[in-house]
Amino acid sequence: MNHKSNYFMGLDTSAYTTSLAIVDSDENLICDRRIQLPVKEGELGLRQSSAVFEHLGNMPRLYPQGLEFCRGGSLKALAASTRPRPVSESYMPVFKVGESFGRFLAQAAGLIFLPSTHQEGHIMAGMWSVKLPPQDCLVIHLSGGTTELLLAKEVKPGHLEVKMAGESADLNAGQFIDRTGQLMGLPFPAGPALESLAKNCSTEKICLPVAVKGSRISFSGPASHAERLLERGSSREDIARAVEECIALSLAGVIKNIEADSGSFNTVLAVGGVTANLQIRKRLAEELSSLKVLFASPELSTDNAVGLAVQAARQHKHS
Repeated sequence: MNHKSNYFMGLDTSAYTTSLAIVDSDENLICDRRIQLPVKEGELGLRQSSAVFEHLGNMPRLYPQGLEFCRGGSLKALAASTRPRPVSESYMPVFKVGESFGRFLAQAAGLIFLPSTHQEGHIMAGMWSVKLPPQDCLVIHLSGGTTELLLAKEVKPGHLEVKMAGESADLNAGQFIDRTGQLMGLPFPAGPALESLAKNCSTEKICLPVAVKGSRISFSGPASHAERLLERGSSREDIARAVEECIALSLAGVIKNIEADSGSFNTVLAVGGVTANLQIRKRLAEELSSLKVLFASPELSTDNAVGLAVQAARQHKHS
């Protein structure tokens, strides 16, 4: 490790994860620390007040760990997600924890504080992960709280321009997985267990309806259909695979509609926890064979602060 390096920190306090990451001036990842927030068995999530309480306890634990990686160097700037998305009405209490800690630490240590958003952190982590050069691309942001398709571009180092192109009309993809997973007795979040279950599906394919209209996807109908199939005795393994297929085909359908309307991109980048699912990745790539389909590395698909640290490094270097 180069002990004379300058370092850049990212902080993210999302609905289910407290994250801290550090990169050096060459954007080498120096530290990536995360603490998953506990969810009681049988529940489908955390209240914001409970998540805030957990973050308040986790952040003082993570910060000293991060500083250990900066010994002999100089921490220059800190970026934190202050809200979910880069739009004016976007707000969630959990992000106030990371913002407050970030602003306090920056003032106390004489650092530059750079506000960002959770979504921009995901996008930047994905772009950094696949070494995507500045260009127009369509980003799929898929998680428990988000199902959005975004026209995105790094307009200058560390600064993203993000425009909505498509979205879910009701349930998010992660909610679809978690609600179906709960009916099948899977732990929350259900993504990893559902993916594991689907690997043992039979050759008799179960299909869930795909509900795509223009740039909007509906997962509420497919979720209800999956529930009815479970009640009728269909195997959990086959339904798990059907959920994966439904999500992939729904996304492919809406992307084809967006491509027909805009035609301003030839690259698709998938980020967010749901996109860590290998079957969804495989089917998306097959369905969108005319486009270049890229995926953030699985470890950077889930909530993290790496993209925020990269943003801090790029913005500081070119300021």
